[in-house]
Amino acid sequence: MADIIEIRGLEKTYDDGFEALKGVDLTIREGEILALLGPNGAGKTTLISAVCGLVTPTGGQVTVGGHDILSDYRAARSLIGLVPQEITIEPFEKVIDTVRFSRGLFGRPRDEVHIERVLRALSLWEKRNNRNTELSGGMKRRILIAKALAHEPKVLFLDEPTAGVDVTLRREMWELVRRLREEGVTIILTTHYIEEAEQMADRIGVIDKGRLLLVEETARLMHKLGRKELVVEIAEPLATVPPALAAHGVTLSDDGCRLIYTFDATAERTGMTRLMADIAEAGLHLRDLSTRQSSLEEVFLRLVDEGAGAMDAAQ
Repeated sequence: MADIIEIRGLEKTYDDGFEALKGVDLTIREGEILALLGPNGAGKTTLISAVCGLVTPTGGQVTVGGHDILSDYRAARSLIGLVPQEITIEPFEKVIDTVRFSRGLFGRPRDEVHIERVLRALSLWEKRNNRNTELSGGMKRRILIAKALAHEPKVLFLDEPTAGVDVTLRREMWELVRRLREEGVTIILTTHYIEEAEQMADRIGVIDKGRLLLVEETARLMHKLGRKELVVEIAEPLATVPPALAAHGVTLSDDGCRLIYTFDATAERTGMTRLMADIAEAGLHLRDLSTRQSSLEEVFLRLVDEGAGAMDAAQ
């Protein structure tokens, strides 16, 4: 799979000295979905804005489809569609005219068939002659996506696209994202709905304090960093964990009815065999056993904490 975006040593320092991006290196493959995760102020939107030409980098280089975003701005930007966080559309313009105008901005010839296809895909066709101000917030966000797709971009940036929209619209948006990926469009998204990133993205990038902590294939990230929990439900509640079990790092649920053991599922030895033997020696009677995989949210929070600890140590 060819690379469509290459980011090398990207930096952005604002006039007040704030470093929003600190030497970001990232390669994005053609036709993939990449999710960028990070807390508020981590640098996600600044990174997107720099690639899209809305923010001028203070260092590094970015190319889109082989075109430098500074020296060959028009060619690079023509390949990009951007759906920003903020809803910025002309309130009294008709929906269809808004989308047509966006296509014209990129010098693309009039194509009513394409415009209709985009509006229908976003359930906007019946609203095409409505004024933007007449639509709900969720419908306005659909208009932003239609605008971004109007000129048939090869790369689509979605900055918090489902923030504040209902479950039905969110589901429709992700169905559209899947169809676009099938058509070869590269999609980069930021989201606070971490379960969406886990479900949708081919790769996950974690960014914090302007630094890209890692980029990894989603399944591999979960395999490498996702831990498992063994939950042992016991017949009689305990007040404390028996010393032999505490040595395994076992914790006790608030009601005293469940022993919880966290282990690395990828390790050669998980320690469960010895643990179960010690449970039997402690004279505990089991009611049930279950395991649970760490969620991406837990993995993400741990990565951010580890990243912060590493940077503190470096200072």
